[in-house]
Amino acid sequence: MQHRVGYAPGVYDLFHVGHLNILRHARSQCDYLVAGVVSDEMAELAKGRRPVVPLVERLEIVRSVRWVDAAFVETVPEKLETWRQVRFDVIFKGDDWRGTDKGLKLERDFAAVGVEVVYFPYTVHTSSTLLRKALDALSAPAPGRPAQAVGSPEAL
Repeated sequence: MQHRVGYAPGVYDLFHVGHLNILRHARSQCDYLVAGVVSDEMAELAKGRRPVVPLVERLEIVRSVRWVDAAFVETVPEKLETWRQVRFDVIFKGDDWRGTDKGLKLERDFAAVGVEVVYFPYTVHTSSTLLRKALDALSAPAPGRPAQAVGSPEAL
């Protein structure tokens, strides 16, 4: 029987139930799950902004999830290069990638090396982007008032 290694890459910023769902579902489809935590620099390159939570903290959070067997810091933009370093049999992505140019490229690249691409439902009602927008709205100054940091005594 083959030992099936899965890989679940993500920024995992502002960790939420959508992240937990992907990791839980991924682990149910492999024998050993590696979570790829995207570095701050790679996240900025891909999304145009740095994560709110620093890499070392995101790595510790993801590493502590019971379905994750190992966590790996992604420092290169190409998933195929990551595969050369980690050697997984299946990669898990949110289904917001399905049918997109980047998803089709991922499928082509991994088909060439025998890696299966599995898509999971994207958690529409919760995302790090929505959480970031909510935090931005909470920290925005009211008309006529100076800006205050979320969680500062003045903001409470």
